Amino acid sequence: MTWGDCDPARIAYTGRLPWFALDAINAWWEEHLGQGWYQLELDRNVGTPFVRLEMDFTAPVTPRHRLICHVWPSRLGDSSITFRVDAEQDGKLCFSARTVSVFITADAFKKRKPPEDIRDMLAPFLKDAAPFDA
Repeated sequence: MTWGDCDPARIAYTGRLPWFALDAINAWWEEHLGQGWYQLELDRNVGTPFVRLEMDFTAPVTPRHRLICHVWPSRLGDSSITFRVDAEQDGKLCFSARTVSVFITADAFKKRKPPEDIRDMLAPFLKDAAPFDA
């Protein structure tokens, strides 16, 4: 984050914090699947629109220190995926986010099950949860 992300209180503008969390989730997809939302949507016809976004704030975010976002999938449902994002600066937790997205066939905007290769890729991350529940 930079000075341009701040509000008059010299902390991050609150509206930017979900943006940072969503960018971190997209980076997670790119790192682990080799494709982000753009490629999933356009190349594979798989969309993941958000149906829920929750955030808890515990400390202000400023441009003084790098914002580090830790991302992991926490649940895979029959047609949805939940991610957790913990963001910290200088070793201090600043916010936690929980997002829920639904898998869709992008051009029809119809709910679908996650593609099998995505379920397989997610399985090791969800081994302690019930990843394929309905």
